Amino acid sequence: MAEVTGLGFNGFVPRLDPTAFVAPGARLIGDVEIGPEASIWYNCVLRGDVNRIRIGARTNIQDGSVVHCDSPRPGNPGGHPTLIGEDVLIGHMAMIHGCILHDRAFVGLGAIVMDGCEIESGGMLAAGAMLTPGRRIPAGQLWAGRPAKYVRDLTPEEMAGHQAGVAHYVALGRAHSEALRRERA
Repeated sequence: MAEVTGLGFNGFVPRLDPTAFVAPGARLIGDVEIGPEASIWYNCVLRGDVNRIRIGARTNIQDGSVVHCDSPRPGNPGGHPTLIGEDVLIGHMAMIHGCILHDRAFVGLGAIVMDGCEIESGGMLAAGAMLTPGRRIPAGQLWAGRPAKYVRDLTPEEMAGHQAGVAHYVALGRAHSEALRRERA
């Protein structure tokens, strides 16, 4: 992991894989780690000041999203780090806080995932939905609403479409990286 320009905090400096893309205007603070070919888009904030944030390979966090974590406290000495697996799609303006998103999870545009939640592999939280504290979306299910509730199982075609979206964002991150390199040259 290489260090990235970001704010060091409590002895931690953000780290990212050299193949990751972090857009100008994104802010990484504290104990944040970004995996290979992941992309953090314009005006995102990832604030690992009170716990850790981990972003897996090929995951994308789209424009304007906020990722934070929860402090350790009495009754919960570990707090709630934010752990995001591989091949995860997070839509624009999402709020991700103190939760676990397993490999291939999907969080729609403007959705909120709160402390202690989990979205299992292939699970999806719809655009604008709010997953309230401690809830879990099982693998392959679509949940929607405020508060979010089970809607139906995802089809194999929908799940394949999500993975195509992951590949699209890996390629788009490379293209933006190259465009920025040319601009700075």
